[in-house]
Amino acid sequence: MNIQAVWRPLVAAIAVVVAVPGLAAAERPAFSGQATDLARLDNGLSLQGDDVDSPDGVTSGFRLTAGFSPPGLPRLDFGAEVSYRESDDVPVSADGQQRILDTTSLGGSLMAGVRLGRLGLYAKSGLAGWQGEAVSGGVDEAGLGGGMARVNGFGARLRMNRVISQLEYESFDDPMLSHLNLITASVHLPF
Repeated sequence: MNIQAVWRPLVAAIAVVVAVPGLAAAERPAFSGQATDLARLDNGLSLQGDDVDSPDGVTSGFRLTAGFSPPGLPRLDFGAEVSYRESDDVPVSADGQQRILDTTSLGGSLMAGVRLGRLGLYAKSGLAGWQGEAVSGGVDEAGLGGGMARVNGFGARLRMNRVISQLEYESFDDPMLSHLNLITASVHLPF
């Protein structure tokens, strides 16, 4: 994959958004999309919750995000995310054998974002602990256990009037959790 082919359109889009006058700054953190506001404190801290469901229906769970925009730096956002995911009947390859696992993971990530008018860009990095249990219950598969995996991701949110579009990529560096690697895109139109 040619890296320049990926970054050139992104840099061009940022330049257009910054150059166009009259774009109002968003009041929500760059990484907040369609999440439900659970609390918003007077000091600017916002707590949001969101369900996590994979398109194939294998994975479900939830995500809690706490975000803060420092008053002295109005375009920057900082946050932390805690996520819990359960996956059923996931085919994985371990030790040269195909197996079916049920996995459970609990992770935490630090997040940082920047708002450029209506466009918000953000990145996150953290760790996830996971446990796996073989579905077939064979003796040789009982010791699959679990471990720790690094979580990385980035995304963009674009707000045009009331329409919010969001694109996010999230990656787990453990092959046993490759089913959690997702690219998601959404368009939210409240009415």
